[in-house]
Amino acid sequence: MSAGRALWKPILIAACVAIFIGVLGGTLTDTGPWYQNLRKPSWQPPDWLFGPAWTLIFALATASAVYAWRSASDKAQREWVIGLFALNGFLNVLWSTLFFALRRPDWALIEVVFLLISILMLIVSFWRRSLSASLYLLPYLVWVAFAAVLNLEVVRLNGPF
Repeated sequence: MSAGRALWKPILIAACVAIFIGVLGGTLTDTGPWYQNLRKPSWQPPDWLFGPAWTLIFALATASAVYAWRSASDKAQREWVIGLFALNGFLNVLWSTLFFALRRPDWALIEVVFLLISILMLIVSFWRRSLSASLYLLPYLVWVAFAAVLNLEVVRLNGPF
């Protein structure tokens, strides 16, 4: 493989996976009548902000994946990077499925704890090998923590489900 292809391959793969996860999560996010009729806290951001926020978060996660991949010293470490991001992507889509598709914000509130743990696992796992890979994930951690509090408020204001 040429040096140019070796440099671009992880970027293209990470970008394609991030786009796939983002599109899949987006298609599960139905903000129709059920969602609109939920009582939400006054401090919830406007709906239009969520798309750009997630786009930025997925772009930063893509950069994180590339830095983590390139900092891996062997095949086992690269497989660990893939596994951690795969788990995180699954949990990200699962949250959307629970909250929007199944209309169970209460279940999503339980699941978001695991999503937060998966983000922390990514950050801690990459910290020593690639500080950049970890730092690129901090906005994701903050956003999901904010979303968890928002999720809690939706459950509190609308439960039981």
